[in-house]
Amino acid sequence: MAKATKTVYRQEFTQEELRSKDLREVEDALIDNKDALLESLSILNHMHERGILTLLNGLFGQGDKVLNILVKTADTPETSNTLKNLLLLTGVLGTLNVKQIEPLLLKVNSGVARVAEMNDTEEKTSYFSLVKALKDPEINRAITLLLSFLKGMGEKTEQKERQTEEFSVQRRDPGKSLG
Repeated sequence: MAKATKTVYRQEFTQEELRSKDLREVEDALIDNKDALLESLSILNHMHERGILTLLNGLFGQGDKVLNILVKTADTPETSNTLKNLLLLTGVLGTLNVKQIEPLLLKVNSGVARVAEMNDTEEKTSYFSLVKALKDPEINRAITLLLSFLKGMGEKTEQKERQTEEFSVQRRDPGKSLG
């Protein structure tokens, strides 16, 4: 029967053996990631050719000065308002139903194309020609569409609006005077 081991001897490596082992690990990683490294080097080369690396080196070298300028620029009321407006615009864009807007945009594009095809003329439109134009089905459809759009714009939307302290708009009561 075998004897129990009572002492464990650690295998000690020399600095040269550790360095050789680390070097083999790095070589293996380089070989395993050869394609990614070559593409990264290509990107770095393009950045160097266009001066981007020099610019970044200068920015990082003067990091405190650049950061100070950025903070001062961001601290202006204009920047603050721009960021608030951007957030509001993003919120509004998120509420738009693109499927409903698409047909309207196609019609607007069609109207713009017709206007672009027209030559600038000095011809004036008379009252009689306006009334006569209402009989044209395309014009009648466009006017009906415009009236529906205006009716929708006139609807009360207070219940649909998001109410937040920062972004709520102060509304003037139409019954009160400005004075």
